[in-house]
Amino acid sequence: MKAQSGLLLICLGLAACQGSNPYVAQSRPLPPAPPQAAKTFDRSAYPAPPRDYGRYRSWAWLNGQLPPGTAWADSAQVAEAVSNALDQRGLRPLHDNRPADLLVSARLSLQTRLRQVHDDYGYYGGGYGGYDRYGRGVGMYNSVPVVRTYSEQVVVVQVDLFDAGTGQPVWSASAETGAKGNQIDGTDAIREAVEKAMSAYPPS
Repeated sequence: MKAQSGLLLICLGLAACQGSNPYVAQSRPLPPAPPQAAKTFDRSAYPAPPRDYGRYRSWAWLNGQLPPGTAWADSAQVAEAVSNALDQRGLRPLHDNRPADLLVSARLSLQTRLRQVHDDYGYYGGGYGGYDRYGRGVGMYNSVPVVRTYSEQVVVVQVDLFDAGTGQPVWSASAETGAKGNQIDGTDAIREAVEKAMSAYPPS
């Protein structure tokens, strides 16, 4: 009797579930997009495309100004070293009124670096003097580390490249090399520092 009553309750429950649902789904169309949406491009929603460095073929000095000189090297020396480094990478200078692909800025400075050198000097110490019963000398050998600090002048070159169309920075690098005493060696130091700075252009 109890089983029949339970079965009757289940059937009544199923019948109730098959009744009319008071909740009716309705689909409404989306509102139209505002007129300015068709002309708006959200750059933040897309990753930036890789820069094509191959399209840069020509260059000019930023604001038409040569790199500033210093008391140690004149402006022409820095400009020649940068121009040669750019030329080796397929970038040609423009001397007329045509727009260039790149704008170039360079700065030169003479800075002081502190260097440390570690030297080990051996010495005999400890133990006691004289000989043992076998005639061998008695003592201990050890080494003392000596740290020497000295200052060195270096040539530091900073090179910056900008997209001439957008004004955005394209590439930047700096490098340094040891400064030399006379003017001929100084020209070589500038050339070496610029070549180090430009060695990674174009980036892979």
